[in-house]
Amino acid sequence: MTFSLRALALLCFITTSQFLFSQNPNQTGSWYMYFYKHQFQNSQFGIQGDVQYRNWNIIGDLEQLLLRSGVTYQPKEADVLFTLGYAHVTSGALGDSNDTSAESRIYQEALLPQKVGGRFYLTHRFRYEQRFVEDQDFRTRYRYNLFLNIPFTAKTISPKVFYAALYNELFVNGQTDIGDGREVELFDRNRTYLGVGYVLNESIRFQLGWMNQKTANNGKAQFQVSMHHKF
Repeated sequence: MTFSLRALALLCFITTSQFLFSQNPNQTGSWYMYFYKHQFQNSQFGIQGDVQYRNWNIIGDLEQLLLRSGVTYQPKEADVLFTLGYAHVTSGALGDSNDTSAESRIYQEALLPQKVGGRFYLTHRFRYEQRFVEDQDFRTRYRYNLFLNIPFTAKTISPKVFYAALYNELFVNGQTDIGDGREVELFDRNRTYLGVGYVLNESIRFQLGWMNQKTANNGKAQFQVSMHHKF
């Protein structure tokens, strides 16, 4: 079995188990997301990023506002995209409190796309983050995301086509000591996503889905709506 097929089998197993064993199925929040990407003309450089607005509930109780953008580099003879970027994160408290905390984050990323069996679109994303979290010591984090998109009505993800969208992302902390005698686990969290996408045209596609996030102490379901924009 090739690495790609093993990765596909692993994704399917994790996705199924996460869906069946969500820890808190009644605690559902929402994420509204906009992703953008642009490749400069006649250049190996571009930009990409995202805006994410997350709620503890469907709307109104801020969980997190994330603004992220980076410069991309596409080597001429390699099917990989590198990114160097920055993110600013504002996190809110659950419930009636209006308290927030801030984080600045620098990240490096490698994105490796694959097509398996003529129909399965796999993407491996490796991300390394340097985190400056309010009232904590400097921290780092490692992330690996395996994406899988499968078109329903055609063999390619092209305009007017619906597709299944799945992913599983693992987060691992680089340190356990975060200052003032406080510690976190090496395992930070795991996210599993099940969704349906629609390609409007060559530039825009939409996704609607459900994501389950597990940390060392709890789990939470998230309803997600996203727009993906190439310009």
